[in-house]
Amino acid sequence: MKVASSSASCSLLSFHQRTSSAGCYRVAFRRSVLIRKSVRSSATSSKASISAPPEAKPADKMGDGIGSVKQQISRLFETSLKTTFPDEANTEPMVAISTQKFADYQCNNAMSLFSKIKGKSTDYRNPNSVGQAIARNLPPSDIIESTSVAGPGFVNVVLSSTWVAQYIQSMLLNGIETWAPLLSVKRAVVDFSSPNIAKEMHVGHLRSTIIGDTLARMLEFSKVDVLRRNHVGDWGTQFGMLIEYLFEMFPNWEDVGEQAIGDLQEFYKASKKRFDDDPSFKERAQLAVVQLQGGDMKYRNAWKKICEISRKEFDLVYKRLGVYLEEKGESFYNPYIPGVLEELTQKGLVEESEGARVIFIEGQSIPLIVVKKDGGFNYASTDLAALWYRLNEEKAEWIIYVTDAGQQLHFSMLFSAARKAGWLPENSNLYPKANHVGFGLVLGSDGKRFRTRSSEVVRLAELLDEAKDRSKAELRTRLEDSGKVAEWTDEELEETAEAVGYGAVKYADLKNNRSTNYTFSFEQMLNDKGNTAVYLLYAHARICSIIRKSGKDIKELMKNGTVVLAHPDERILGLHLIHFAEMVEEACINLLPNVICEYLYNLSEIFTRFYTNCKVVGSAEETSRLLLCEATAVVMRKCFHLLGIKPVYKI
Repeated sequence: MKVASSSASCSLLSFHQRTSSAGCYRVAFRRSVLIRKSVRSSATSSKASISAPPEAKPADKMGDGIGSVKQQISRLFETSLKTTFPDEANTEPMVAISTQKFADYQCNNAMSLFSKIKGKSTDYRNPNSVGQAIARNLPPSDIIESTSVAGPGFVNVVLSSTWVAQYIQSMLLNGIETWAPLLSVKRAVVDFSSPNIAKEMHVGHLRSTIIGDTLARMLEFSKVDVLRRNHVGDWGTQFGMLIEYLFEMFPNWEDVGEQAIGDLQEFYKASKKRFDDDPSFKERAQLAVVQLQGGDMKYRNAWKKICEISRKEFDLVYKRLGVYLEEKGESFYNPYIPGVLEELTQKGLVEESEGARVIFIEGQSIPLIVVKKDGGFNYASTDLAALWYRLNEEKAEWIIYVTDAGQQLHFSMLFSAARKAGWLPENSNLYPKANHVGFGLVLGSDGKRFRTRSSEVVRLAELLDEAKDRSKAELRTRLEDSGKVAEWTDEELEETAEAVGYGAVKYADLKNNRSTNYTFSFEQMLNDKGNTAVYLLYAHARICSIIRKSGKDIKELMKNGTVVLAHPDERILGLHLIHFAEMVEEACINLLPNVICEYLYNLSEIFTRFYTNCKVVGSAEETSRLLLCEATAVVMRKCFHLLGIKPVYKI
């Protein structure tokens, strides 16, 4: 656990240009005063909270635009429900993809509505009659071919094949962005990766980094303004140890530069060993913390240099993974802690307990410690300040924390404290809201935490190196066996090996439900058969090859050709394509990237069945089927993008 003494927050004010040197509380208070002005008109008392959250709004209210097919059908049923049952005006349509062969979608409101109106009206004798009325009052629409009512009122919907074909063709002409789902949230913070300064990124950071990046990409595709935050551990007592060791080993460290520190991992280990073994060094390191937090420029400059070197190492990994983040580490939020704790104290939330200052959470046997016995701050105080800042300064409606499942209790207590403070609504279905996205462990073949043979933590950079090297070797063997190696340039081989290798690592993680552990295996993830990135990337490349070998200009076909879904397998493929937006919506709402992976794999399987049963090149239906090939490739590429995987076009 990283901690910082309360004196640190004041000294940091002069360091961050964003904040004033006039004092810690004044900064937080001044920003709060601005917020108070914005909410003054709705305040009922001069003692209104200085950090009133944005007005709560329903989490499921849709914005403007077309939205997914499911959302479009839901709007039709919403109109019918209001017409049929005006006294039940707040009834939300319960529309889902049908699992029955004779329907594409179904509405499941009849049973619940009948239980509400039973005895009030003689018009409806049973749920089936309710379903019949709902179907009868659907407004005219080109989307729906026919409806039927089954069993206890399930309204089955068959989509118009003509409309589905036109919907796909419109996407090809206007772009996949037109298929983005509608989410009610406008701005979200995704807090992910968050390595510690002076420590190298290892396999333990893999899941947070790629899960967080995928969640951010899904929300961004859904037109949400996403603030990607890297809450790095850049403040705390460990820096006294590192700085003192740097001074001791390299008195002229400023002249030597980065070479003084060299390998960060080894530098950290050496300083930690010295700290544990030498009491006099430990004492000097503790004094160095005081100097650093007191604003001494010599210590501050050393701290900045260590942070700078770490960031360069982190950025190399992020660049390879194609991940973008904006750093706002622990030190950034320190100036806000005193003001935030003052507000919580005024609200009666903070109490003294055994020398510490704590917030008691209902249902928890231990309190949330916000100030330690020695007066220092900790994770909880920093996270409360960060949450306050994100709600009040960054105006986020949804704040998502991507960390391992072991931190679930911490975030549960943090969010409970925020609700007690009035920052978050009691109803978790209202915005603003906060969610902890927990994930399981990465395991080795022995079922234990994934480590090297010498029990060291696996460095992320080395893991990516091996993934690329193995991928390159597999690709070269494949090309040599097929006699195609001469057709590839060294650059093409390198780029494809990187895309496949890194993509394999990401997909092997993301295809699992994030809450479960998974076993890391290069052999499985680089297999070109089954549910792997290799199989899917090659499937995409094969589709591109089909289009190229046709010799047709696909852009011209988009403008002048027509999609027709006459064959059963054409229609099945078309229906799966138009489900894309609602799969993204489901993945966003439930914060589950594996939903996209499952959709992508199923799309590949459905396309294979279509291609097997429907001749494309040289057939009478060639134009339509080439357009279906292109639509499949476009959707696959967007899935790859959401998962942070680069597509390949040649195998």
